[in-house]
Amino acid sequence: MKNYGVWVGISLLLFSLFMVRESLKYPYYGEYGPGPGLFPLWLSGLMGLFSILFILDSLRKNNKIMFSEVLPKGAALVGVLKVVLSIFLFILISPFLGYIVSSIIVMLILLMPDFKWKISLSTAASVTIVLYVVFNLILDIPLPTNMLGW
Repeated sequence: MKNYGVWVGISLLLFSLFMVRESLKYPYYGEYGPGPGLFPLWLSGLMGLFSILFILDSLRKNNKIMFSEVLPKGAALVGVLKVVLSIFLFILISPFLGYIVSSIIVMLILLMPDFKWKISLSTAASVTIVLYVVFNLILDIPLPTNMLGW
């Protein structure tokens, strides 16, 4: 089957069923009102309903979306692949190099082809430092660290 809309709808339906199952592990009601399972259960149920409607709409004869129409071509495809591979690279290297070094490396990979190295390096360092301050220092969310602690 080449209809892209049907495959996206099936994927969303399977994901919503998984989320319904996971949300049922949390109490629907808490001591003082709605519990932690209420919001995810309703959202995943709505997503399942809308994905079924999307599948039915995609099966209509005049509403077919083909894979070849959706995928980018040429330089746009290279850009999309570069972003996806950079995300995987960040996931692989951040436990070893830490958040700061990994973020700078990944941002340099993404910025270097389009900007001069000074602008790329200053942008990567600035964005990394701002995000580190916001998430690690202000919000106290732990970020991956390397052997040196940063």
